[in-house]
Amino acid sequence: MTIEHIDVAYTAVATAEGGRDGRVSSYDGNLDVVVNPPKVMGGSGAGTNPEQLFAAGYSACFQGALGVVARKEKADIAGSTVTASVSIGKTEAGGFGLEVAITASIPNVDRATAQSLVEKAHQVCPYSNATRGNIKVELSVV
Repeated sequence: MTIEHIDVAYTAVATAEGGRDGRVSSYDGNLDVVVNPPKVMGGSGAGTNPEQLFAAGYSACFQGALGVVARKEKADIAGSTVTASVSIGKTEAGGFGLEVAITASIPNVDRATAQSLVEKAHQVCPYSNATRGNIKVELSVV
């Protein structure tokens, strides 16, 4: 597999202290959150967790990619939403892995057009490109 070079437009920098039970902050101070494992994984659930942060980033990025595709296709995506559900669990090899489900609601187009837009956005989205072939990502339209 060849790794493609990008012409870097922006670099985000964040630092974690305490791992999954600590704090994460961005270099510019715009993000500064307590992270804790969810209660179902034995944590306090008092803060956010890495999976929620990943879901937030993926859904926002995918919505942006949907906008790029919609402008090109001249499709009306006003009022659309993208939800990313990120799951974590043990792998067969004994480590941990992630799975993602992307659900899009695009009320101003028919279902077939919405499905096509979502599939094209999946090819454009940087998060989709980063995860492709590494984790299971399911796409759906509601």
